[in-house]
Amino acid sequence: MKRKQFLQASIASVAAGGLASCKARRSSSSASGSLPTINWQMATSWPLSLDTIFGGAKTIADRVKAITGGKFTITPRAAGELAPPLEVLNVVSQGAAPCGHTAGYYYLGKAPAAAFGTAVPFGLNAQQQNAWLYEGGGLKKLQAMYARKFNVIQFPAGNTGAQMGGWFRKEIATLSDLQGLKMRIPGLGGQVMSKLGVTVQTLPGGEIFQALQTGAIDAAEWVGPYDDEKLGLHKVAKYYYYPGWWEPGPTLELQINLTAWQKLPPEYQAAIQAATYEANLTMQMRYDARNNEALARLIKTGTILKPYSAEILAAAEKASFELYAEFAAKDKDFANIFSDWKQFRDRVYAWHNINEGSFARYSYSKPKP
Repeated sequence: MKRKQFLQASIASVAAGGLASCKARRSSSSASGSLPTINWQMATSWPLSLDTIFGGAKTIADRVKAITGGKFTITPRAAGELAPPLEVLNVVSQGAAPCGHTAGYYYLGKAPAAAFGTAVPFGLNAQQQNAWLYEGGGLKKLQAMYARKFNVIQFPAGNTGAQMGGWFRKEIATLSDLQGLKMRIPGLGGQVMSKLGVTVQTLPGGEIFQALQTGAIDAAEWVGPYDDEKLGLHKVAKYYYYPGWWEPGPTLELQINLTAWQKLPPEYQAAIQAATYEANLTMQMRYDARNNEALARLIKTGTILKPYSAEILAAAEKASFELYAEFAAKDKDFANIFSDWKQFRDRVYAWHNINEGSFARYSYSKPKP
């Protein structure tokens, strides 16, 4: 089956399943065939210029509108219009905006376990992350935590695929090269870098270029070649490192105020679930289709591609699992989710090492016929 046909069939299945499960509690208005007209504003963490990541929010809005025949419209707003880019969860939780498109790991200070909804260092790639969220019980656990802590329900709504390891103004070959380095990097990856001696900052995407240009930071990571080229990061730092070990498959999410969600007719709830599912798949496909060409352009302009050294990777992995143990010891939600996540990770790693991994090791690096 072609990918487009598969996607359409999957969306139809999600919508149909959601509708079937909600039949018993249909409102009198939906039973009579008259659904309300609803207009929502969506806060986001993204500038309009990043068409692929902001495009995840737009995919949701377009699909909800199409499914509901224009009765339910959602208007995505650029970062800063409805909320500062790193405050989306706060405004949605408070009900100041009914929904938002953002990354859970921006809110570690409120709930460290929210990082699992996005990505954690040396964690799951995009395929594995989707398997854990949709089929491994991850989403159910995260939704229970979001409801209790924030009065929010969230759905996976985009994945960038494995990210790059960031832009640096100088080479970093050893651990000593990281000491005192000022780097923009959020999430648990930032906390691991801090353990390795890096001075960490969390900046929204729209502020990274200027910070690098002025020397306020020495290094920064965002997503990958397609977005990084749009931000112009290659113009202010020439060393481009890989892999992004802190974000092997980061998921973005649609966060919805739970009170607003519960007021929606079940048909509209099903439309949102179908739309976020589509957005989650579409974003990754777009990045996979665009990143390689963007990387080739960056290299032509003088970008120097460098792998992280084995020394740095080993130290980062060790520091990552030490950090997980620290969080698990002091945060019950983190401990609960980490335990199940780690078991799933071990199982899926073992399976992919046999199947996906063996194919990749043979095919990706050998000369092509």
